Amino acid sequence: MRTVVITGGTRGIGGALADRLRQAGDRVVAIGSADADLTSIRQTAALTNRLPDKIDVLVLAAGRFDKRRIVTDEGFEQTFAISVLSRYLLAERLRPALERAEAPLILNLCGTGGIRAGRINWNDLQLADGYSLFRATMQGARANDLLGAGFAAAHPESRIRYVLYNPLFVDSGMHRQFRQPTRAIVGASAALFGQSTDASAALLSALLAQPPSAPLTALRRRAPVPLTRPEFDSSAAARLYTLLAELTGAH
Repeated sequence: MRTVVITGGTRGIGGALADRLRQAGDRVVAIGSADADLTSIRQTAALTNRLPDKIDVLVLAAGRFDKRRIVTDEGFEQTFAISVLSRYLLAERLRPALERAEAPLILNLCGTGGIRAGRINWNDLQLADGYSLFRATMQGARANDLLGAGFAAAHPESRIRYVLYNPLFVDSGMHRQFRQPTRAIVGASAALFGQSTDASAALLSALLAQPPSAPLTALRRRAPVPLTRPEFDSSAAARLYTLLAELTGAH
């Protein structure tokens, strides 16, 4: 029986995956906002101390989006805090627990390279100048590509496999963050053309049953994304890893 930790595991894709894995017999620790505020570095760090000391799979699926720029009590822009800082911190602090497993895996649900949108605002990671929901979301997607590359480079001897996975268009309810009429248009499109959370969870469950063997893999649904793309640049990954270590270490 595997022990699977899923952040964002109480609703959306994460919740659907948690349900499916429980039915398959896995021990699932589904983390929602009632368990910890993952926009808080302190709460995220404290959470890792309460999790099992052996983890087979860590699924990073938590996210929070807002039309307004919201700053946390610790001084971080909310989207950056939960989609980048918490994912970095969870992977690093749970690495010893993962290393105790036979075939450890980190699955990061993000927007993997090759999608021509978004960039890292190196001089303004908190988007104090010109914040928008789109800019914040796309910066998070680009940063998570680098998180995977940074983890693999920082721990070359680790047995942990890191998989970056973009589920593409899913009817997950994110359209509720938009104003009308965009909310209605995006919501209707998602209902008509988006993959259901259950269908996405089925693909993820199959992936976890037969995961890639490489230290780092990037997938857009089932299609591999070449790691030679500029979104996985090693120098940018090292730069981001250094910045995140400084930001999380200060708290």
